[in-house]
Amino acid sequence: RSYSGPENEGQLLNSFVQYFGDSLGRKIKRMPLIEETVLPGDSVLTLPVVIIGNGPSGICLSYLLSGYRPYLSPEAIHPNPILHTKLEEARHLSIVDQDLEYLSEGLEGRSSNPVAVLFDTLLHPDADFGYDYPPVLHWKLEQHNYIPHIVLGRGPPGGAWHSMEGSMLTISFGDWMELPGLTFKEWAASKRRNIKSDRVMPEEIACYYKHYVKVMGLQKNFRDNVYITSVSRLYRGKDDEDRSQLNENISTPHLEMEDGQKSLIKRNWEVRGYQRATDGSHVPFCLFAENVALATGTFDSPGRLQVEGEDFPFVLHSMSDFGAAISKGNLRGKADPVLIVGAGLTAADAVLCAYNNNIPVIHVFRRRVTDTSLIFKQLPKKLYPEYHKVYHMMCTQSHTVDSNLHSAYTSFPEHNVLSFKPEMKCVLQSASGLKKILKFSVALVLIGSHPNLFFLKDQGHSIGHHSNQPITCKGNPIEIDPYTYECTKEANLFALGPLVGDNFVRFLKGGALGIARCLAIRQKKKHELIESGDGGGDGVP
Repeated sequence: RSYSGPENEGQLLNSFVQYFGDSLGRKIKRMPLIEETVLPGDSVLTLPVVIIGNGPSGICLSYLLSGYRPYLSPEAIHPNPILHTKLEEARHLSIVDQDLEYLSEGLEGRSSNPVAVLFDTLLHPDADFGYDYPPVLHWKLEQHNYIPHIVLGRGPPGGAWHSMEGSMLTISFGDWMELPGLTFKEWAASKRRNIKSDRVMPEEIACYYKHYVKVMGLQKNFRDNVYITSVSRLYRGKDDEDRSQLNENISTPHLEMEDGQKSLIKRNWEVRGYQRATDGSHVPFCLFAENVALATGTFDSPGRLQVEGEDFPFVLHSMSDFGAAISKGNLRGKADPVLIVGAGLTAADAVLCAYNNNIPVIHVFRRRVTDTSLIFKQLPKKLYPEYHKVYHMMCTQSHTVDSNLHSAYTSFPEHNVLSFKPEMKCVLQSASGLKKILKFSVALVLIGSHPNLFFLKDQGHSIGHHSNQPITCKGNPIEIDPYTYECTKEANLFALGPLVGDNFVRFLKGGALGIARCLAIRQKKKHELIESGDGGGDGVP
């Protein structure tokens, strides 16, 4: 069924039919929006790439897919002589067109993904050694390398950065948060922003990302207020094989049914969801894509203790909720302290927030204060004085030292929360098994967050390093080819950023590079097949 008016179609993909129709050389006569009841056999638009998530991962991937290419700068000399020699060998080629495995061989860095380490050292040479060398790359826009794509996000470009607590500084330097082609300092200067520190606030980073999409001309690829409900594979019988010979040449696997009677071939992806209109209504849509890139990050689902009483309204799981409670004055004049659970940087931010608002704190965490894996042990004191202030309190203001729980701050190292009680009490248990009951005004559980991949089959549990387990950034990231970022367990599905273990912006850019190279190679093969007359394809799944 075809929608006739804009009030029905919404504005999710306005102008995309004409735009992509021209780009793909196909005659598309209607919006790629269909009702949930419309069968996928109808003729609708199929895009080469759909990117789910519009944070820095999705933005950077869009930048490269839009045809921007990095080349070795004429005057540049990389401080790594072996890498520089390799770069000189193919100076005339963009990095996207070079052998990434060859270039990244032997490099070491703070990411387990070799391409992430490679791209980082090209953009920030020897940054981990304290040097502030300029990038050895310069960028060119090559329109012929454009790969049609769409980036879908719930909010404005920048993703979760728009919802982070605005009063805290980022853990990384502003320069490390920037994306290719526009330095953070250039943006700050153009906006007449007075950046007083090398570290900046999340609000500034969010504004930078939103501006980046505009100044780089990427807006046409972005759609906001979009919620994905399902991403699934389409299958076809072997009888239809001749209709999609082009896809067949791009390694689409065959699946035998259990009864052995029919062989199915994996085809394109079906992406369903809805766009939230200005009046609050939901406009459903369905897109078809040859490739899907997951760039959702890990801020969707806050970590939970899974204990009794955690669903009480006075048990919070985000800094934004805590900030809102403070702004509304809900904690003003409370005699009981705030209970903060967790030993990471977000928990430290909450301690600082409470401390600065004269709210007493009970700080509970499982580890010893001497645990070498605590994040505070990895941060230089001069650069991160506020976090070391928290760590100092964790060590010196333990309940074993100060039994007065109504002082400004009291820590409970090596303690677990057993339960929350309706009368705003919490049951703690020490490492020795001793139990304590504490009264509090509000509890804040900040023990990390996890991606919410509910729109994938089995919530994406099958594509992690450990099958049938939830995807987590540290313990079970999505398993990918280290040079293409394609999921090893699902062809034509890509992932980058925190989903593959790269939490820092400076490293997620390598994922965009790997994916862009992989897709560029496949697009070239498809064009060669079309020109030779060996491949057909009608542009539909």
